[in-house]
Amino acid sequence: MTEHTSRHYEQDLLVLKEKILLLGGKVEEMIASAMKSLLERRPDLARRVIDSDRAVDSAELEIDHLCLSLLALRQPAASDLRFIATALKIVTDLERIGDLAVNIAERSIELSEEPPLKPYIDIPRMASAASGMVGKALDAFVKRDPNLAREVLQADQAVDDLNVQLFRELLTYMIEEPKNVSRALRITFIAKYLERVADHGTNIAQMVIFMCEGRDVRHPGAQEGAGGGR
Repeated sequence: MTEHTSRHYEQDLLVLKEKILLLGGKVEEMIASAMKSLLERRPDLARRVIDSDRAVDSAELEIDHLCLSLLALRQPAASDLRFIATALKIVTDLERIGDLAVNIAERSIELSEEPPLKPYIDIPRMASAASGMVGKALDAFVKRDPNLAREVLQADQAVDDLNVQLFRELLTYMIEEPKNVSRALRITFIAKYLERVADHGTNIAQMVIFMCEGRDVRHPGAQEGAGGGR
């Protein structure tokens, strides 16, 4: 009976991992499609991204339910408990990445109704870097590889730098010609959405390190302050 129960438990954990990977693939695809809709000025593709958000929300609820069932029925300990806790956190980040893809798609539709402001150079670079961080963080989750997760943490600064660089460039456009303001602001919003995608990739990577090592690497300054009291 113990062996039978254990087999079912292992199967449940495997299903949980697969569902998270499927959701991760879905939101990465949404980011790619939203960017394609922007670059090719295709509002039809942007609307498909917006419509797919409901499936992401449903998948989040399904994964949450599976995690809570595992916690209640299996009473996991040690590494399994950290795995399920990590899954609960990761699914929240993935759902928010889906929301950000929808936001990009909405701005893409608005921008398609106006003449192009400038060639897109930094935005695609930001999208590639941010999406790559999410993909690598999910790989680290599957492989239980904290070193791969740390590579994600190190990549975040490059996305932040691109965001600052693009903002300065767009600010110049707005100052030089007031009629550019609305388009420049929308592009600024898209850059901010991509920066947040990278932040969610960082969150996932931090949780993977916690899962693998049992060590929380978020907010180190706050933890030092908390540890210094009596």
